[in-house]
Formats: sequence, C-alpha cells, structure tokens
Amino acid sequence: MGLQTTFHAPHGGADFLGWRKARNGATEIVYDDGVARRMVWRVAGPGDEARIVEALRVSVASLRVVPTLYDELKKRAIAIERIGA
Repeated sequence: MGLQTTFHAPHGGADFLGWRKARNGATEIVYDDGVARRMVWRVAGPGDEARIVEALRVSVASLRVVPTLYDELKKRAIAIERIGA
C-alpha cells in the first residue's frame, strides 16, 4: 500500500496539504488555502516519507495549518526551505 500524498482540512476549510517528488528527486511540500495563499517548501536532505505524511496529517486537522506544520516538522527533525509562494 502506498503513502497518502494529499490531505484536505476536515473542518470545512479549503486548506490543502500535499507532498510530491520534484523532477530532480527532491521531496516538496505544498500548501494551498483555496483562496489566496499557495506555499511550497523543499525538504532538505532525504525525507522520510512516512514521517512527512504523519506531520501533514496532524497539521491539516489543525485550525492553524501552517504554524502547526512548522511545529510538526520541527518535532520530527525534518528541515525545510521555502521555495515558492
């Protein structure tokens, strides 16, 4: 069974989180609020996809998705750099 790659907020918001592999093989995390904000981060180093999935799952269930995402990635020692807006 594969890992889930996209998540939508269960609390009625349009918040979307997902991860993908870029052409160069890097793992990227994408956030979109469904209205005006789209953000993309590159995972520094080889990302453990299972840990990333768990961080995204917890974050998207929060009312404050982006701050929670930062906290969850930090807890799991997953370094990111913002590459897109």
